[in-house]
Amino acid sequence: MMQRWHRKKSHFPLIAFIFLGIIVCSILYNERSIQQVHEEDPSNQGPNHQQHATTVTYVKPNLGTHSNLAPVLLDRFSRCNSTSEYSGKRISWGDSKVERGRRKSLESCDVFAGKWVFDSESYPLYNESDCPYMSDQLACHKHGRSDLGYQHWRWQPHDCNLKRWNVTEMWEKLRGKRLMFVGDSLNRGQWISMVCLLQSVIPADKRSMSPNAPLTIFRAEEYNATIEFLWAPLLVDSNSDDPVNHRLDERIMRPDSVLKHSSKWEHADILVFNSYLWWRQGPVKLLWSADENGACEELDGLGAMELAMGAWADWVASKVDPQKKRVFFATMSPTHLWSREWEPGSNGNCYGEKMPIDWEGYWGSGSDMPTMRMVEKVLGRLGSKVSVLNITQLSEYRKDGHPSIYRKFWETLSPEQLSNPKSYSDCIHWCLPGVPDVWNELLFHLL
Repeated sequence: MMQRWHRKKSHFPLIAFIFLGIIVCSILYNERSIQQVHEEDPSNQGPNHQQHATTVTYVKPNLGTHSNLAPVLLDRFSRCNSTSEYSGKRISWGDSKVERGRRKSLESCDVFAGKWVFDSESYPLYNESDCPYMSDQLACHKHGRSDLGYQHWRWQPHDCNLKRWNVTEMWEKLRGKRLMFVGDSLNRGQWISMVCLLQSVIPADKRSMSPNAPLTIFRAEEYNATIEFLWAPLLVDSNSDDPVNHRLDERIMRPDSVLKHSSKWEHADILVFNSYLWWRQGPVKLLWSADENGACEELDGLGAMELAMGAWADWVASKVDPQKKRVFFATMSPTHLWSREWEPGSNGNCYGEKMPIDWEGYWGSGSDMPTMRMVEKVLGRLGSKVSVLNITQLSEYRKDGHPSIYRKFWETLSPEQLSNPKSYSDCIHWCLPGVPDVWNELLFHLL
């Protein structure tokens, strides 16, 4: 009996070794499979952030045509009844009729590659005090900024000239049309810039501005035209869609639905979209349209933005006829929060900056490369249905263009706040007149 036991015992190390070898081979095989998945084209992958699902479920975005039941719309009182990890669902979008390749330009020059040139004769294109629609958040001179050099910079492409801004010509382009900016407060700044650029030639009794609302409209009767702004910071439906009361502890979105917003933007003739800043503020709760129990999933900002871009892109792919509607997507507007990025050894931000960065090709942390690559892939799949307003690199140079402490946001900054620009400077938005005027010059050029 003891002999049999010793004989069995002598085989145990060999069996254990074989078993261990099988486990190691299995692990190596699985690791290789995972690596192959990550090496595949990300444009066909969708978000893989926090993804643990072994099977992928594709969800068709809700445009009001795929389902008889529209999802319950979110508002600032919406809550998640429960929250779990992201399940790995992806947005199924695209249209076989989408033509690959960008809208062909009449010139080969890249108007987004160039430098800033100081031009005190032609710029600014309007005066801050002459625009009755100016925002206190962007009226830097009114709120104490005495150096006005930021108003006098002109964007000069390297190999050509921008079409010179012409108010009358722009109004003719807009005659009988709706121009709508859709997005967050940075896009609202571009909308205010456009209104200020155009309003001076319209008699006071022939123009009007609707009260602040999710959709705010400037009307010019003479041209039967409107310049509009739709507050939609995440593009898809969310609990942050109130233009005033949107500072919430929990950000919830419908990753598969633009239904609430698209019902407002679908009738515009020229659309300028943006989205970026709000995705940088931490994880996002996902409440899929088919879920009626308030069960949310949580995903990081980049993954959530990719889902939202997919739902938006599905609307563009299925609804936009480029011969009848122009769609632009503005790339991210950079921030200048850390002066050490352009001045090593310093410990400030955009406060006190009076000159652009003259280092061509400069990139700071205010422009997120993974986000830009994701957006580029989405826009690339939409082909000629979308024109890219590539404002990121040219805006990166303008560390001098932000309000810093020279603005009013809800309330005027207190003396204590004004004395602490390192903590209270706004290095995200842009003074007007200023950088967003150039974004609109580029829009004018592309139209």
